[in-house]
Amino acid sequence: MGSGKSTLALQIHHNLSVRGLRGVLCTQLDRKSGQVSSQLGVSAEAIDVVEGTDLFTLAEALQADEALDYMVCDEAQFYEPEQIEQLARVVDELDADVYAFGLLTDFRGRLFPGTQRLLELADRSTEVDVEARCWCGERATHNARMVDGEQVYDGELKVVDDPNVEPAVTYELRCRLHWHTGESAPGRGSHPTGRGSAGENGAP
Repeated sequence: MGSGKSTLALQIHHNLSVRGLRGVLCTQLDRKSGQVSSQLGVSAEAIDVVEGTDLFTLAEALQADEALDYMVCDEAQFYEPEQIEQLARVVDELDADVYAFGLLTDFRGRLFPGTQRLLELADRSTEVDVEARCWCGERATHNARMVDGEQVYDGELKVVDDPNVEPAVTYELRCRLHWHTGESAPGRGSHPTGRGSAGENGAP
């Protein structure tokens, strides 16, 4: 999404590991399976979190094998609420730090279920501010889902961007106004499609 969260997740994992701390990267539906990857081109191997993965049991097994000091969890918006609760148990019962990174809201403007539970349980939440901008120059606050170049407001919740399939799915950072109107930058093909069913706040 260009929000910088995966870059920060990779940086934190690197900084902790070079200090000699032991931990793991976790992700779900990253553009590169089995990795946390940044749009800057940096990536690292990661544990794929899927439906049914018990993150507390995983952490227990890792701790039994060797010390577990931390977990860095990217794409946490896609985790199930139960998995967020498991991460809270990792902190409270296993005394390991958990750093979770994810978007606030989906392309429809609603909190992801995983994000909602994370906000309810987190010891601290911080917005990653990388000064993301809409094509018009205003601060970008929404993630627009584009299908064959047209913004959509309905569809499956978990869809990874892939411009090489049909229909091509991509995402664009937009200000609230241009998320509502569905208007792309002049010359990019999309045109106003109406306000849709809800306003998204896919905060970068």
